[in-house]
Amino acid sequence: MTHAATVHSLWTTAAAAPDKIPSPDIEYGQLSPTLIVLGAAIVGVLIEAFLPRRQRYMAQLFVSVVALAAAFAAVIGLAAGDYGTSKARVAAMGAIAVDGPALFLQGTILLVALVAVFTFAERRLDPVVHGNRVDSFAAQAAAVPGGEAEKAAVKAGFTTTEVFPLVLFAVGGMLVFPSANDLLTLFVALEVFSLPLYILCALARRHRALSQEAAVKYFLLGAFSSAFLLFGIALLYGYAGTVAYSGIADVVDGQVRNVTPALAGTMGNDALLLIGGAMVLMGLLFKIGAVPFHMWTPDVYQGAPTPVTGFMAAATKVAAFGALLRLLYVVLPGLRWDWRPVMWGVAIVTMLGGAIVAVTQTDVKRLLAYSSIAHAGFILAGVIATTPDGISSVLFYLAAYSFVTLGAFAVVTLVRDAGGEATHLSKWAGLGRRSPLVAAVFAVFLLAFAGIPLTSGFAGKFAVFKAAADGGAGALVVIGVISSAVAAFFYIRVIVLMFFSEPRTDGPSVAVPSPLTSSAIAIGVAVTLVLGVAPQYFLDLASQAGVFVR
Repeated sequence: MTHAATVHSLWTTAAAAPDKIPSPDIEYGQLSPTLIVLGAAIVGVLIEAFLPRRQRYMAQLFVSVVALAAAFAAVIGLAAGDYGTSKARVAAMGAIAVDGPALFLQGTILLVALVAVFTFAERRLDPVVHGNRVDSFAAQAAAVPGGEAEKAAVKAGFTTTEVFPLVLFAVGGMLVFPSANDLLTLFVALEVFSLPLYILCALARRHRALSQEAAVKYFLLGAFSSAFLLFGIALLYGYAGTVAYSGIADVVDGQVRNVTPALAGTMGNDALLLIGGAMVLMGLLFKIGAVPFHMWTPDVYQGAPTPVTGFMAAATKVAAFGALLRLLYVVLPGLRWDWRPVMWGVAIVTMLGGAIVAVTQTDVKRLLAYSSIAHAGFILAGVIATTPDGISSVLFYLAAYSFVTLGAFAVVTLVRDAGGEATHLSKWAGLGRRSPLVAAVFAVFLLAFAGIPLTSGFAGKFAVFKAAADGGAGALVVIGVISSAVAAFFYIRVIVLMFFSEPRTDGPSVAVPSPLTSSAIAIGVAVTLVLGVAPQYFLDLASQAGVFVR
């Protein structure tokens, strides 16, 4: 029964028997990962309201880490209970799918968020200000940059501990996004994880004006993409008479069960389907950062506090690709001949555009931003495959890519001069002689981005390109390999700059991080090498998880 028909029948039964309104069935166990994270976010808000300022940082960090670990344990429990395979189902009255891809992506997002929280909590990198340790975030977010209020807040040793509940709210939205099983849930999840990210982007301690500019750009362009998505949802509802994924897929396949009289005139109108589908797709491609919807990426990555950039680059991609896969494979498989040529075009310009423009960049964070755009193109090649291997290769690539990205941005936070982080590439010259370990770790991440064998990047690219070739997209693989070669050029160039250039006398120093950032970088390196040297277990895991529930 479709969603609209369900609501309609609920109304009629309620009218017939006014004392018997059926209560909704909510499967709390299957929704537990999301509920744990959102519950902890609310606890975080209460901590901000009621705890004295001195105790907030430790309390927030504790709540965040425990919640993310507990939610990950819940995902593992669901997977162990076969909810990813034989018991896959649609929960929460048809709003949320609990299946293999959803659990795999939720597990990835939670692990990424857990590592990202370590970088958020780092307090040893900046010099001590007025006897207080400080982190990457503004002392008081509401104060005008450079104003009296800000100076007073810095002097008093204030810190913005609100970032922890904001991250948890963002993670809560990201957990729902790839598992949403109707278009309204998808939209609500999109807003729940986007709004905290807009705020987090504006909270940098140094370069606050740049950071706020980045947040405004992100907010305005994000509002555009949300509008496209919402308009697409309206058109698809007009086309199918329901917002449930299965209901729309049925109408696309020509299996209309019960027509609502109000929508009989527009149902099955292909123009609504094509335009609505395209608009929903645009909203998702914006979040992925695919060309031509990528314009926000370099500016936001550069302006946002680096821990936020790392979290955003890794986790948002995972959530958005999960939602895109579900939309294309569950809702619109009947439109494959219509959307594949369009996605071919998007993937080609994204791979080439990201790789070519990255060659001209002089800022490390902008370089990594364009690199992330190129990677979005590589992952799209797996999406286009439209085979079970396509799904599992995309899942594997997302898991591999997210940890490399987190690690790389964590290393960027360490290289500092008097003005804060030294992100200009010229300042990285000779870094390998000053601190060989940091440069070597960054080189490992760059090689993984480039897809060199024995790194997770190679295993991921190989899986995605193989799936695309098997799915009949051989020409796309050729273009992918060419843009990988272009991309390899600028990654190798940074490595050459670090190890084979003379260090500058006024060059930056490498800050010694606390165990928090060290463990974040160590986890990144470990995942990169393990997934590169022995990827088979994880590829098998992804292929087991690669079946969507209908």
